[in-house]
Amino acid sequence: MSRKSNILYRFAGFLFFMLVGAAPVFGQSANAPVDVIHVFTIGVIIFFILVLLVLLALVLYHGLVESGTPYAIELWRKISDKLISATPIDKEDSIVLEHDFDGIRELDNVLPPWWKYLFYATIVFAVVYLVDYHVLNISPTSEAEYKDEIKAAELQKAELMGSGAFISEKTVILLTDQASILSGGEIFKKNCVACHGTKAEGLVGPNLTDDYWIHGGGIKNLFKTITNGVPEKGMLSWKTQLKPKEIQEVASYVISLHGTNPPNAKPPQGDKWIEVSDSTKMAPSGAKL
Repeated sequence: MSRKSNILYRFAGFLFFMLVGAAPVFGQSANAPVDVIHVFTIGVIIFFILVLLVLLALVLYHGLVESGTPYAIELWRKISDKLISATPIDKEDSIVLEHDFDGIRELDNVLPPWWKYLFYATIVFAVVYLVDYHVLNISPTSEAEYKDEIKAAELQKAELMGSGAFISEKTVILLTDQASILSGGEIFKKNCVACHGTKAEGLVGPNLTDDYWIHGGGIKNLFKTITNGVPEKGMLSWKTQLKPKEIQEVASYVISLHGTNPPNAKPPQGDKWIEVSDSTKMAPSGAKL
């Protein structure tokens, strides 16, 4: 192996171990506060600067080899030898150990300086880490970051639950509290009276207060009908104009009007609906479930 190739391989090994040794720097939360200067942030910046410098040096080395600049090449070799400190092949006899294993002899090589420098750097880094995270508590630990993220997720979940983002035709439940019924009534007056009348007695659309339903009664069927609409009957889909929570409220309001018998009610349309809460009981014959 030529001198040039030997230096190149040693340099590539140095760069590889440098990258591997710096990998734990990235083992932190991606959601750390941006207004806090973390030790890891500084470490990452320094790491990338070092990598760029090393890569630049490698490019310059190749360029100098091609241009044949003796002084620069010799300077680089001195730096490389300083970092690696390998015993030349012609002087290996001076570091050969006396014990012999089946003709295999062992060299008493020293640890490369770059490895020792990296090891010392990890010691310094560990001390800084300990003081920062466990003594002065400047930066949050992984456990603290995890708890903060759990709290943030719980708040986000509560907001989504409040907005009805998780409500669907399979999960929707009937609302009976006064606030929801009043809210549903306001939505009904604003969007539904043109087709169903001010008291849901039915105009263009069917009467919503009797026992008969064209597309099924109950909160789940009503939620589905309002969400998807009935295009063939002229009822538009409301899922782009109303939130799931609002659809749940207006559907609950409509169900609260059952049996009110408003004046001028439209004749029954569809099939009679009987709500069956106990799945072990059967509805009367002819009832739509």
